[in-house]
Amino acid sequence: MNTTAFLSRAASSLAAIAIATALAAPAIAAEAAENEAVLEEGTIVVTARKSSENILKTPVTVTAVTAETLDIKGITTMQNLAASTPGININDNASGRADRGFQQIVLRGFASATPNSTTTSLFIDGVPIASPSAFTAISSPERIEILKGPQSAFYGRNTFAGAINVVNKIPGNDFSGSVSSMAGTFNNVRLHGDVEGALVKDVLKLRLTGDYFRRDGSWVNSADGQRLGNQSTISGTALAVFQPTSGLTVKAFAMASRDKDGPTATGRITITDVRNGAGQVLIPGSANCSFTGDTRGVLGANGQSLGVPVTNPYICGTVSRPSVAPSGNYTNDAITKAFLALPDNRLIAPEDGTQGYGLLRQFRHYHLSADVDLTDSLTFTALAGWNREEVTTMIDLDGFDSSSIRVGQASAAVIPPSAPRGFYDFPFLVERLNMDNSIEGRLAYTSDRLRGVVGVSYLNAKTRAAQRGTTALLTAALTQPPGGTAQNKTLGAFFGLTYDMADGLSFSAEGRYQVDRLYLFNGATTINITVPDLIAVGSYAPSSLLASRTFKNFTPRLIVNYDINPDTMVYASWAKGVNPSQFNAAILNQPAAVQTAAAQAGVGLAVEPEKITNWELGLKGRAMNGALRYTVAAFYAQWRNQINTVTIAVPTLPTPTLTGGFQNSGSVDVKGLEADLLWRANDLVTFELAGAFTDTNIKAFKSVPLSQLTGIFNFAGKEMPFTSKWSTNVAVQFGHALGSGDARWFWRTDWSYRSGFWSGHANTTRTAGRNVVNTRLGVTLGDYTIEGFVTNLFNDTKINSLTDNTLFDPVGQPFGVRNNAALFYNLPDKRTAGIQVRVKF
Repeated sequence: MNTTAFLSRAASSLAAIAIATALAAPAIAAEAAENEAVLEEGTIVVTARKSSENILKTPVTVTAVTAETLDIKGITTMQNLAASTPGININDNASGRADRGFQQIVLRGFASATPNSTTTSLFIDGVPIASPSAFTAISSPERIEILKGPQSAFYGRNTFAGAINVVNKIPGNDFSGSVSSMAGTFNNVRLHGDVEGALVKDVLKLRLTGDYFRRDGSWVNSADGQRLGNQSTISGTALAVFQPTSGLTVKAFAMASRDKDGPTATGRITITDVRNGAGQVLIPGSANCSFTGDTRGVLGANGQSLGVPVTNPYICGTVSRPSVAPSGNYTNDAITKAFLALPDNRLIAPEDGTQGYGLLRQFRHYHLSADVDLTDSLTFTALAGWNREEVTTMIDLDGFDSSSIRVGQASAAVIPPSAPRGFYDFPFLVERLNMDNSIEGRLAYTSDRLRGVVGVSYLNAKTRAAQRGTTALLTAALTQPPGGTAQNKTLGAFFGLTYDMADGLSFSAEGRYQVDRLYLFNGATTINITVPDLIAVGSYAPSSLLASRTFKNFTPRLIVNYDINPDTMVYASWAKGVNPSQFNAAILNQPAAVQTAAAQAGVGLAVEPEKITNWELGLKGRAMNGALRYTVAAFYAQWRNQINTVTIAVPTLPTPTLTGGFQNSGSVDVKGLEADLLWRANDLVTFELAGAFTDTNIKAFKSVPLSQLTGIFNFAGKEMPFTSKWSTNVAVQFGHALGSGDARWFWRTDWSYRSGFWSGHANTTRTAGRNVVNTRLGVTLGDYTIEGFVTNLFNDTKINSLTDNTLFDPVGQPFGVRNNAALFYNLPDKRTAGIQVRVKF
């Protein structure tokens, strides 16, 4: 189906729905007035356009998940939120690891290529969080707003596909709060407490929350029997609201969290058997197809390959489960402790990082806001925020139990005689430090027909990364210094104007002019550049500026919306967005052979910003006197200058080097249809139905490793990886009073479906679709609530993330590794049951 036909059919469908709704208006108006009062009480207000608006009157595709919905669904993490929201995937799989240190929010098929950047940004009360992985836990907010489509005009950088804004609950005057406790299978424990009240009535109010969570993994390491997937989180928040006068409100918010996880349930599916020196099969090969690949994967000026054909076996079709149980060498013994205790070239001090295999992340967020009513129609708002995230992750890079591959069974280059355990083992440490601060000031104006906002914003973000790993005994000489600091300073000026042209007809014009200045600084040691492909040859002192770039962009959005009747609105919008550039900083600290290999793979020092043009049609409203609420939207987007990742294995000594980078190598068209419906059939039962169709069409793409594997140079017509084309969530909720008192009961069941997605751009392998059913039954007696729940009721254990990856085979491969010869997977949590008790006071 071409784009014109898609938009035409979408518009026709929306028009048909709109006409049917308009015809029903007289019947709606005839409903009882008392039901109208109930409707108004249930109105959801969002701040998608920097001002408070009724969600059904906001001409933007936005989903609001209220505090009540979060509670009744048991949503406590970003993964929970994404699983219950069609059109969103969470990809936690990258570079041979899959953990909470990497969280890629894939909204509408827009998958970012790097953990340090994202196409969907996170905000708390409108204050940005630059790191996409920093915010994983959710602690009793007022609501969460999921804005779909480019939001660059109002929210700036990294809102290429959308934005997620967590809105805090404002404390009241009365002293109140709640405590809850959950216990479940796999040693699940969750404790929550919140308290609020006025220190000075109507002037100074405070709200505090605290959460503790831990669980054992639901999978077992076949090597030693330890649990895989252990997680624990401690978090706390504090919100103070100061209102000395009716026209001034100041809010101060602080959040701190600490995630400590064990090894994850991950592994590789390989194209060939991985054996030890005695010939025992450790991982059976799963190849079921082959490609006529190319030894170079590069086209010459004449459009012909510069390499020669080669037959490459691979894994094609749908992969539901791994061929063997996950395993790994995750022993936290004296050798592991010595590896982690070595202070040389550490980014994060050893005592502040993980003390064994797994993840340790510490996150801090602070923000301050002030709203000043200058006149009855003019308000000034100021925001300031600060974030810091420290992540250390220790993984077994080879990803399987290699303890039977002893020293001497492979070349000394692969298994050095100094291997500390006497067998092949590849411990690998990843460190990342993200820091950012931001300020924003804006004026909002409201009159009878004209509403507007104008403002300026500034963001200063820094990131550094480091990694180390070896199959030999780790010494200071084998460590690489941390990469330099990548910094971006972003200055933006934005506006938004809405004019009511006639009764029910409004036009909005929005825009942001943004200047991104990117800087790359050297690390703590002098580096000598001998390969001229990235920066000028020469010696660079510690902390010196290596490179800088400046990008200037204007991102507009135009919206027309029309109220067919007081309960039905239709809208159309056109928008442009920009996703910032970034540096390939880590390559500069690598040996000359690695820099040369990166340049040959098309990896330069910096990439150009990604760009998007988006068209959208939407319909939203209510019927049956508010018992039925619905939103429908169709969109078409052109994604250009797409940034993609490339992984390179370089046969260096004494240990092969795995490196990678980013390049502008893609162009994609994306179209889709989204719908969300809620129907309160009666006092007993409520139905919810949400669904999304997301169709991605690659127009251009380049990848030297994939062309080497498949022989494909023209990827046009392929689909984007990590994106479910079909997703839906269906819920049925029963609830009613028990007797004549304040006792109530409820029973809610959610069914979530995600179709399978491709593991890479070549579309060779995909996951199977997953069906996850969660159910929850509870009774409330005044201030006391007890609930029983089961998640993943039917125990769907199919792979939930999959990506093309590197084969580790110390015996069968000359240098122990082979590019694009394996699939790296992550497994979901198994069925979990539990009981939760909550007390309000």
